[in-house]
Amino acid sequence: MQLELKETDSGKVLHMNRILAINPGSTSTKVGIYEEELLVFQRTVTHSEGEISQFPELFDQMDFRCAVVKKVLEKTGITPETVTAIAARGGLLPPVKAGAYLVTPVMMDYLRNRPQLIHASNLGAEIAYRLGAPYNIPCYVYDPVTVDEMLPVYKITGLAEFERRALGHNLNMRAMAYRYAREQQMSYSDLTLIVAHLGAGITLTLHDKGRMIDMINDEEGPFSPERTGGLPAGMLIDFALSGKHTHTELHKILKTGGGLKSHLGTKDAREVEKRIEAGDEKAKLVYEAMALAVARWIGVLAVDVKGEVDAIILTGGIAYSKYLTSLIRDHVSFLAPVVIYEGEDELNALAGGILRVLRGEEEAYILSEDELK
Repeated sequence: MQLELKETDSGKVLHMNRILAINPGSTSTKVGIYEEELLVFQRTVTHSEGEISQFPELFDQMDFRCAVVKKVLEKTGITPETVTAIAARGGLLPPVKAGAYLVTPVMMDYLRNRPQLIHASNLGAEIAYRLGAPYNIPCYVYDPVTVDEMLPVYKITGLAEFERRALGHNLNMRAMAYRYAREQQMSYSDLTLIVAHLGAGITLTLHDKGRMIDMINDEEGPFSPERTGGLPAGMLIDFALSGKHTHTELHKILKTGGGLKSHLGTKDAREVEKRIEAGDEKAKLVYEAMALAVARWIGVLAVDVKGEVDAIILTGGIAYSKYLTSLIRDHVSFLAPVVIYEGEDELNALAGGILRVLRGEEEAYILSEDELK
């Protein structure tokens, strides 16, 4: 449903678009309301461990999460039937192209019953659909974690049974690439950019002429505040077969027990920097090693395009750290200008992507049953 009319400078009357953006995280639900590009309301509802732990399975949270969004909307006086479209964080779909995907019953069934991995973002599509379907409001996901535009040559590994996977913070990284293009008054499709998302996990992408042709995921790349990143294969085999850890425990170590957490006992980069300021030499060594690892992988992506890079973008929560970003910049600025876009405004990225769809600048895809098998 269109919101209201506005008159442009040329006298042409256009419909205003109101977009509801929803981002379910493991311990929070973020809700934003946008009128065209303007953010008019944003709320982050934090969920305690007790609230989440009462639900044995992820999708047991569905009624709870929907009620949270409805309660937030009630406080704003905005109801779902007054929005033009709903944009939700995409879940662990099969490998897909970048862009918008219409939420359908087939997509929801996949995310509920056979996703690539269990993650809170799998809830997003169904939350949106439950809110929008009664009013025939179109619902979309945008740039899900599983966007895969990698060129085949970059997927090959040294073992035929293994193929490199495109899993990362695509929503934020692609949004920052678009932001850079907009600020430079250029087209995203005319640029070659390396984007590094620095957060609890660290992933990097190479954007070449409108396509993310290569990616370094958090299983193979730099270690981060809580992820191990790539590890020496032989040592990892011995560690896994030592009998000291179960399959589940090993995955937990790799995803939440590595990096700064493993070396320093904390995953809070701010705490690490405080220790460095107090003279902790071990903290300084590990933190600099993490920064250097990011820089090395930026170099790897630069090799793909023979060093022809227009800009290197550092984004994500840890990009607020001038200390860390300056360490990375010092090692890679010879390749291209380094731009810092702190934070990860995923609600804005969702709304911006769907706004392009509503304006006819992008076309939304519909995943078929065959694509979701």
